[in-house]
Amino acid sequence: MRWAPGLLLLAATSARADERLLTDDTFAVKPAGALVVDAGVIVGMPAALPTGLARGVGVGITHTCGCRLAYGALASYESAAESSETWMVTHSEVRLRATGSVRYDDGRGTLALRLGAGASIVHERRERAQGVRAGLMGSDLLQTGTRALPAVDLEAVVGLRIVGAWGLVVAAGPTVTVLDGGVRGGWTGELGVAWNP
Repeated sequence: MRWAPGLLLLAATSARADERLLTDDTFAVKPAGALVVDAGVIVGMPAALPTGLARGVGVGITHTCGCRLAYGALASYESAAESSETWMVTHSEVRLRATGSVRYDDGRGTLALRLGAGASIVHERRERAQGVRAGLMGSDLLQTGTRALPAVDLEAVVGLRIVGAWGLVVAAGPTVTVLDGGVRGGWTGELGVAWNP
């Protein structure tokens, strides 16, 4: 009976050795589902500021139609801060887009051209530099405003499934915003994680 504990230990060790973290199916290419959800970091030109870099986060959902076409929605929040000799400006922006895209899926990879249209809701806070020190009050010291600006984006999207339904997505392209009766061009980019069950 002295050998019984040794047999139990040997059986437990061999059972654990059979439980592998990675199986033959871990990196297998499986057909992707119709739904893709992605979230990531966003950078781009602010919609209303003439200079600066807006940074934030975004989330999107896309549904493929069973062919090369897809539709979906995107939402993001970005902010930027700039200053001059006169003003300190904080720019916050919520971007809401309905999207349509042409996609090509091959194995783990996806290439798409995505067109988004909607609004950029911009909140701007302008504080006069050294205004408190100068004794300014009210609108002479601080000005705020919020506006919804029509906007259109055109992005190239590259997606790569890594493990199971999880992967990476990169998107970038030009954006156009209608501001004060004129058209203002810019750009946007995203690096994120995608889930495609």
